[in-house]
Amino acid sequence: MPDIPTMEHILAYALRAPSSNNTQPWLFRPGEDSIDLLADRTRALPANDPDDRELTISCGCALMNLRVGTAARHLGGQVTLLPDLDEEDLLAHLQIGGPADADLAALAPAIELRQTFRAGFQKRPVSHDHVAELLDAATTEGAWFVPLHDEAAREKAAELVAEGDAALWQDSSWRRELAQWMHPRRKGDGLTLPWLTLPAARLVVRSFDMGGGVAAHDAHLTEGSPLLAVLGTRGDGPRDWLIAGQALQRLLLVGVGLGLQASYLNQPLQVARLRPQLAEQSGQDGAPQILLRMGYTDDRLVPSPRRRLEDMVI
Repeated sequence: MPDIPTMEHILAYALRAPSSNNTQPWLFRPGEDSIDLLADRTRALPANDPDDRELTISCGCALMNLRVGTAARHLGGQVTLLPDLDEEDLLAHLQIGGPADADLAALAPAIELRQTFRAGFQKRPVSHDHVAELLDAATTEGAWFVPLHDEAAREKAAELVAEGDAALWQDSSWRRELAQWMHPRRKGDGLTLPWLTLPAARLVVRSFDMGGGVAAHDAHLTEGSPLLAVLGTRGDGPRDWLIAGQALQRLLLVGVGLGLQASYLNQPLQVARLRPQLAEQSGQDGAPQILLRMGYTDDRLVPSPRRRLEDMVI
């Protein structure tokens, strides 16, 4: 049975998971030898994510960190997804005990080093061996991972990203929601900006359709990505989204160990009419969940802010 410091240590790992707009939409309910993971739907993004798909994927990332943190404390863990269908917000139950998973424990140092990297990567391509390790990480968790090597597929993906940007920025509700999640760093969540520039930035985002400029920038990032890949699942419901989140976080942590960082180009997944076109580029049965770009970087970023643990524990 883990003691209180051990439980706090495990939960601290979970806080470092990535989430849409850094919303951190999770809650934790510790027991004597277990942790329940719940969705915090007060932190949902109804304009950007009306079905809570990305929210659930984000919680899947936090679940992977819980598993890694448990293993790092030399403990095993058994996960049950959606353990109580009558409690909609209860996404997973982690029963702690038994032998630790050495492969998961080895990923623990990468949790603090993983950061969403929005700048340009080094020019060198991602090696075939490293792509194979990323693929293995995703498939271990039950997801599929398809690098877009073909130039035509990459160009089509860039077109879809640009089209998605244009559609999202035309939506005034989406722009207002984005502005609402622009916060000063001291708040501990959201998209951080210096407090002196924050009011003007919020006003600009709420008031102006900047889709054209953003689309051109993101299309350029897409085409110039050393590795552009689609992560997907066989199905497309809450259980699949949790699988996608765990697979995403596992491959991100494996990537950090290889010198890789990542960022996301999910606009074609956030605009419903574009998602089937991205699925066609992947050539896989099932549903695409994440479009990500990856590459090598020596840069160390300032960690994005996180809320206090006590604010996330039930």
